[in-house]
Amino acid sequence: MSAGLAPAAPAPEDGEPTGRLARLWAFARRPLIVLFFLGVAALLVSQARQIDWAEVSQALRRLPTFTLAAALALAAVSYLTYTSYDLLGRAWTRHTLPRRQTLGVAFISYAFNLNLGALVGGMAFRLRLYTRLGLSQARTLKVLALSMTTNWLGYAALAGALLLADVVRLPTRWSMGPLALQLLGAALISVVLAYGLACAFSRRRRFTVRGHTLELPSARLAGLQLLLSMGNWLLMGLLVHVLLQQRLPWAEVQGALLMAAVAGVVTHVPAGLGVLEAVFIALLGRQLPHGEILAALLAYRVIYYLAPLGLATAWHLRLEAQARR
Repeated sequence: MSAGLAPAAPAPEDGEPTGRLARLWAFARRPLIVLFFLGVAALLVSQARQIDWAEVSQALRRLPTFTLAAALALAAVSYLTYTSYDLLGRAWTRHTLPRRQTLGVAFISYAFNLNLGALVGGMAFRLRLYTRLGLSQARTLKVLALSMTTNWLGYAALAGALLLADVVRLPTRWSMGPLALQLLGAALISVVLAYGLACAFSRRRRFTVRGHTLELPSARLAGLQLLLSMGNWLLMGLLVHVLLQQRLPWAEVQGALLMAAVAGVVTHVPAGLGVLEAVFIALLGRQLPHGEILAALLAYRVIYYLAPLGLATAWHLRLEAQARR
């Protein structure tokens, strides 16, 4: 994503009302965000009081060793799949960092991204690590942009398909009905198709948006983006499905995971803490005891979030020590 200059847009005739609205939003933004987070915190506390934590502990102890081993294997393959996004970026930008270093940067960034948020992990760590390894900021931003596009491209395809198939069923008290969800699914599929068609047939390969030049990859690269990303999201859903000991249909578990992922992004809660659990209980709590769902999700957090974070932290400290020497 290289910087560019965009022509200045003419000022709108109703600039004064627009300016007043902007100032009003700037004034009200922080209080509204604080109120939102207080509401989320109150909801989480309310739900935590209703949970039988002794039941959760018992369900955790009942998880078979084979189930945990299978979950670890799926997590390892998922991380390898995700880090391959940066190999696509390496091929696209034609940078010459070794594949081992590229995979290492992607792994560290992904682990911190999951636990601390996209700004810290997905962006800050990539920028710091890649530039310290000698990659220019412009190429680093292109790798980052391709990785983010890859991640959400597969999400849109998979979530769109599940929504169109009417797999995801929201609680009746929620406002969105089946038709609205199917329309949302169709919209997500349309975005994926539009991206693929643009990569395959667009004569114009570069677009300037807010001073940044966006470049379309080739159709082959777009296809690899879609396959890798869908594969990664499927692996994550299968991991939770295994930890739930396959007591629910895979498609429903996958749908709940996808809904929880976007809810975590919207709320900006680090690691989706509490959000993941709330969404799973809301969508699947009528079919399984809450304690068993929470036990599976706690195991998922340890295997997919905390264990890789510990490894990524040690790896990052080693890289920092090498850089100082």
